[in-house]
Amino acid sequence: MVYVDSWDEFVERSVQLFRGDPNATRYVMKYRHCEGKLVLKVTDDRECLKFKTDQAQDAKKMEKLNNIFFALMTRGPDVDISEVSGKEQAEQQQAKKGRGRRQ
Repeated sequence: MVYVDSWDEFVERSVQLFRGDPNATRYVMKYRHCEGKLVLKVTDDRECLKFKTDQAQDAKKMEKLNNIFFALMTRGPDVDISEVSGKEQAEQQQAKKGRGRRQ
């Protein structure tokens, strides 16, 4: 098991691992409330990548990684992940629609 220190490196290597063997790759999130730590793990049983954090702002990064994996799983491993947007962009697009009252 390899703990990756850099978030960008973890995302890049995780996507490469998934694209290498999409049917055998697993993505697991584990949160331990008592320690306040979030551990993300991507494995294909030959290579295991882990990222550990205790920072609350990393939750947004985790959400974007989830969106990337959802796109890879639904559209196929050859999808361009640069077009995958986060939740905040979808909310901005919804807010621009209509001129009615916000609730």
